[in-house]
Amino acid sequence: MEEEIKVLVADASHEKYVDTILKTIEDAAKDRGTGIAKRTHEYLATKMREAKAVIALSGDRFAGFSYIETWGNKSYVTTSGLIVHPDFRGKGIAKKIKDMTFSLARMRWPHAKIFSLTSGAAVMAMNTQLGYKPATFADLTDDEAFWRGCEGCVNVDVLHRTNRKYCICTAMLFDPEEHLPAKIPEEVIVRITKLERKEAEKELSK
Repeated sequence: MEEEIKVLVADASHEKYVDTILKTIEDAAKDRGTGIAKRTHEYLATKMREAKAVIALSGDRFAGFSYIETWGNKSYVTTSGLIVHPDFRGKGIAKKIKDMTFSLARMRWPHAKIFSLTSGAAVMAMNTQLGYKPATFADLTDDEAFWRGCEGCVNVDVLHRTNRKYCICTAMLFDPEEHLPAKIPEEVIVRITKLERKEAEKELSK
């Protein structure tokens, strides 16, 4: 019998999957002939520890992943790095991961605009179902840290030539005030509340 695939908000116990995740993302980008925003082992591990990542597992096997980034003083959010392992594609896992990252982003930053830059038709379809609408690049964050992530893409010359007005990717934007497509478990909400309290205490002690 096929093992159930669970989609979870990641935590420190999932750090053992980081290298597999990075390799899966890299291989998928090569297959598609597209670039990726380079991320380190520590970067993804930190996302897991901060409850800013979602992982799909089939028993102990890695099945899929995505993480959340905030930009422009948390006024913009992206759900990034969506990947499904080749052994588990075609099972609707990407949609479940996308729903969970979207819900997590909406819960943590309810007033932030959520945006996506993608060249994938499947991601565009999922974004549309969640309420994203096509946008211009000018509608997105002007946070330079976000745009530096595009430097690893094979198409970055297009972005430079157009003075960041457009590129191969399509921009999509979600403005708040929509229903959440997936429920965040209560224990995750408690964990996030503790993390945010620690973050606030750290800021006060500076």
